[in-house]
Amino acid sequence: MNKFSQEAEKIMIERFGKDTVIALATVENGIPYVRYVNAYYENGAFYIITYALSNKMKHVENNSIVAIAGEWFTAHGKGINLGYFGKKENQMIAKTLKNVFAEWIDNGHNNFDDENTIILCVKLTDGLLLSHGTRYEF
Repeated sequence: MNKFSQEAEKIMIERFGKDTVIALATVENGIPYVRYVNAYYENGAFYIITYALSNKMKHVENNSIVAIAGEWFTAHGKGINLGYFGKKENQMIAKTLKNVFAEWIDNGHNNFDDENTIILCVKLTDGLLLSHGTRYEF
């Protein structure tokens, strides 16, 4: 990924460096699928807690290229299954996500004892950010 300028990265962190809802699009058999997900942005990637056996993850396994859209932002990326939320390698990002998603993370929707509760990382490859009449592309 080409890096955002410092100014654009600051805007990305302001907009998406917290619990935010984005649209995530996948493709399966040439058919696009879009759904809203709670996501968190950090260092050129969005992080999403999801279920390994969900349709979105089945689509990502078959075609890791995804598209996302948020507040005056659209991008493509590569979906990467980081695996079980509770595994040692995910400890740092899992801690961040628990903090970022604190308002709803323990509402019973997620089962952190289930190894199918995973982290999806969307590493951005290209995108367009708009802010107060300025275009930032990467």
